[in-house]
Amino acid sequence: MEHKDWDERYAGDELLWRADPNRFLVAETEHLTPGRALDLACGEGRNAVWLAEKGWEATGIDFSPVALAKARCLAEERGVVVGWVEADVREWEAPSSFDLVVVFYLHLLANERRRAHHNAAHAVAVGGTLLIVGHDFANLAEGIGGPQDPALLFTPADVLSDLAGLDVSFEFERAESVRRPVLANGGQVDAIDVLVRAMRKS
Repeated sequence: MEHKDWDERYAGDELLWRADPNRFLVAETEHLTPGRALDLACGEGRNAVWLAEKGWEATGIDFSPVALAKARCLAEERGVVVGWVEADVREWEAPSSFDLVVVFYLHLLANERRRAHHNAAHAVAVGGTLLIVGHDFANLAEGIGGPQDPALLFTPADVLSDLAGLDVSFEFERAESVRRPVLANGGQVDAIDVLVRAMRKS
């Protein structure tokens, strides 16, 4: 989907997604000392806003101006300052100066995903953290929600492959499939996600 498609999805006054931060963002960053944070494909900004509330100097990047307008409103409602950039994360190259870079539920074809992950990796400062979360390929048959096109899904091994052979190196602290309980069909079921957390070494 291109930005016009996402503009249509984000249209309307209500948030498309919840305003609460993603649970994995909270769990995987609570031990980190706030610094500069970058949220790639930030959508309506819930994660970037939460990071700003926690003392991070946060920047959110998205190619949908409609989503970013909602993100600005959310930040204003919460009383925090976030830097918003309208750009395509497949092409935008950030300076290597962020202590935390997050990429949550960005689902692209493999070659585009690899470019986005390369850009994310290069944006992390030495000693900083890269956190990638998305719908696992296994979610298609065993989980619930997420893209139904297998070409847009990936695995932990795919992320490791995306980040191999770069001119930057990482120590991978987590690279696994994780279950995320969700309420659906009158009960609780599990969605299956990819979670990769890495620290840049050089």
